[in-house]
Amino acid sequence: MWRHIASNAVTFLLVGAFLLGGVILWGKNTYVAVGPLEEAICVRVERGSTMRRVSEDLAAQGAVSNASIFRIGADYQEKTQQLKAGSFLVEPGTSMAEIVDVVTRGGASTCGTEIVYRVGVNRVSAQVRELDPATNRFVEKAAFNPATEEVPAIYTQKKAESDTRFRVAVAEGVTSWQVVEALNGLEVLEGSVPELPAEGALAPDSYEVRPGDDRASVVARMQAAQESIVAEAWAARDENLPIGSPEDLLILASIIEKETGVADERRQVSSVFVNRLNQGMRLQTDPTVIYGITEGKGVLGRGLRRSELRRETPWNTYVIDGLPPTPIANPGRASLMAAAQPDETPYIFFVADGTGGHAFAVTLEEHNRNVARWREIEAERGAEAAGNASTGGN
Repeated sequence: MWRHIASNAVTFLLVGAFLLGGVILWGKNTYVAVGPLEEAICVRVERGSTMRRVSEDLAAQGAVSNASIFRIGADYQEKTQQLKAGSFLVEPGTSMAEIVDVVTRGGASTCGTEIVYRVGVNRVSAQVRELDPATNRFVEKAAFNPATEEVPAIYTQKKAESDTRFRVAVAEGVTSWQVVEALNGLEVLEGSVPELPAEGALAPDSYEVRPGDDRASVVARMQAAQESIVAEAWAARDENLPIGSPEDLLILASIIEKETGVADERRQVSSVFVNRLNQGMRLQTDPTVIYGITEGKGVLGRGLRRSELRRETPWNTYVIDGLPPTPIANPGRASLMAAAQPDETPYIFFVADGTGGHAFAVTLEEHNRNVARWREIEAERGAEAAGNASTGGN
């Protein structure tokens, strides 16, 4: 009898062990298997959150098939106490093990809300945007001018959240004075910029910042980036350019930057200035005249007067020979490469063509025809604007 009971007990233990082993194997396989998520989601981990709360949130969003297995797996890997606050992108089919790695690895958030401060030539704006995981594109939630417009509630709310990311996006063609003025107006930054950076020394780009970052350190990052880009462009320059130094290249690139906003035209515009330099002609470019008036401190906001075209300033290329003494703005990488590698063209002249681009010419006669056509376009637009004004814009 006792032998029979013992035999049954051993059988039950073996069956139980087999079942337990099967459960463990199933759990392990489930933990590392392709997940059930069909569309990407953004998982937000609050500061002070727990693995239980995160697992339940993931289960509710359909990212994990079993919240308990998710927690057991995280505990087995000794990652339960390594949870990091932030907003993290979880792609379709991501396994539980991969999600645990994402939410415990740390580093910058990969989705969620960004506040972008855009430093443009004509204005500074703040934009609140959120990543749409389904399209992997940012969706604008609010945009405003901090200097003149009411601050929207969503900006105040998102600025206070711990996982919101901040960026300063500097447009191509802004001046160093404009950049420093914009940084001084950003309440998320601290400190001061001890001196105005040299014109052209700041790389237009998007820079991630954190609340409390020092303004001077942000400027230093911009300077280091521009030094690297200028060195790269200088090393890749064409032979026989009438450019004697990296500083001259930077000056020419800044003029190209201010002359055209059409990416495909940069190398053509560069060729015009290189041809003029090679022939000993004056550059005669309006943006240098404007810089001589404003010295980069703000926007002129009107057309140039004839007297200003004749006024002698160090930057007025209608009255000086060669390049001006300094850049007239901060050029981007594309304009620097255009200055270093211009197209080979016979062009000597160019003028606006009414489409946002320019009409190029080899002879003065051809150029004068292009100018006459541009004047006609200006007159037509002026008449149209006057007509709209008299009818209330209808």
